[in-house]
Amino acid sequence: MASVLPAAWRIAARAAHTGTVPDSPASALSLIRSQPSQYVVASIVGRKYLIAPRDLVTVNRLTDAKVGDVLALNQIHEIGSRDYTLRGCPTIDPRHVSVNAIVVEHTKGKMEDIIKFKKRKGYKRTIHHKQTYTRLRIGPIEFPLESVPVHASASQPHQRSASPPALEPVPAAA
Repeated sequence: MASVLPAAWRIAARAAHTGTVPDSPASALSLIRSQPSQYVVASIVGRKYLIAPRDLVTVNRLTDAKVGDVLALNQIHEIGSRDYTLRGCPTIDPRHVSVNAIVVEHTKGKMEDIIKFKKRKGYKRTIHHKQTYTRLRIGPIEFPLESVPVHASASQPHQRSASPPALEPVPAAA
């Protein structure tokens, strides 16, 4: 199976009773899309989180984000459902899956006391500290049906092609 797939994709079928093992990343994505619930392993601020739609994730403070901002999670390491898992090497291309997160609030953690003490020297310092956090609400996991062209030129503006899209039916010649 490894010789058929590109080197950047590893597909694992966790449910042996289904008997369906996808032969390409596109068929694996369609199998995952057909499942009732999916999950994603994504990197947020350098840490990996296992997230599902509508999850509330607490991460270290994002100084650039304001409450209500929508963040696109681009570093997705794994997509999965109950029966199938699709892993990237190291990440999955954002053209195949997209996940958004909304900044819900900026908050602080519990009060932590840091005590510095040297015996027999009369030195004692107490520092009070609250760690700052950002809470994110995870949006739906979306699998675009059409993938974006691989070699889009940055110097040319995006133009529509003159040919009709591949998904529209072509009228039969009479």
